[in-house]
Amino acid sequence: MHLDIQKANMWKRISAGLLDLILLSVVVAFLAMLLSSVLGFDGYNNALDDCYQKYEAEYGISFDITMDDYNAMTQDQIDLYNDAYQAFSKDEDAIYNLNMIVRLTITIASTSILLGFLILEIAVPIFFKDGRTLGKKIFGIGLMRTHGVRINAVALFIRTFLGKFAIETMIPVLIVLMIFWGTIGIVGPLVIVGIGLLQIILLATSQTHSLIHDRLSDTVVVDIESQMIFDTEDELIEYTKRIHAERAAKQVY
Repeated sequence: MHLDIQKANMWKRISAGLLDLILLSVVVAFLAMLLSSVLGFDGYNNALDDCYQKYEAEYGISFDITMDDYNAMTQDQIDLYNDAYQAFSKDEDAIYNLNMIVRLTITIASTSILLGFLILEIAVPIFFKDGRTLGKKIFGIGLMRTHGVRINAVALFIRTFLGKFAIETMIPVLIVLMIFWGTIGIVGPLVIVGIGLLQIILLATSQTHSLIHDRLSDTVVVDIESQMIFDTEDELIEYTKRIHAERAAKQVY
């Protein structure tokens, strides 16, 4: 380490993170609605509802029940429910619409979140030419590589795509969707808890209070006013040589 790191104030980091999260949520919600309209999600959803209503009317049951509701049924009601479910499962149109909804949900969620990150966490920092998001710029904090050089496009991409998008966001999002669809057991929640605990451990134990995305990209969040950040490696080397020469000149032999 060539320079002392002027770590950003934690409250500023939290405030900037919350603002960036709000902006990301707005952008992602807009993109999700746009993609939903383009891909015809509502059409498949309405068609699936029609299939549900068809078998609910035919068998006199409701698919929208909880496990407690199911357990409270009489045996005759359970038999009717199971017969309706079997009939629904054999309906090719119903299964097709259900599969399309699952696929489109994953596609819309992953694509809109990815585009949101690309816009707010990559395009905006590149536009500002200093690696800062809107939240970081407003609250006076910034990013640099841990050795004091300004963050470059490669590190910014690793930080955003691999760290924030893939590990910290999409893994939990996909697990939550699988929990909602009942396709994953206790492993899913344990993975989410594990990621959360890892974040807390890294934040508490690392010297720079860095999270997963910063550890992967070798970056650190700093106070932009007090931190010296070099544009290139050559500038850092020249500064280090000059400081060493000045110190050597001051030594008394």
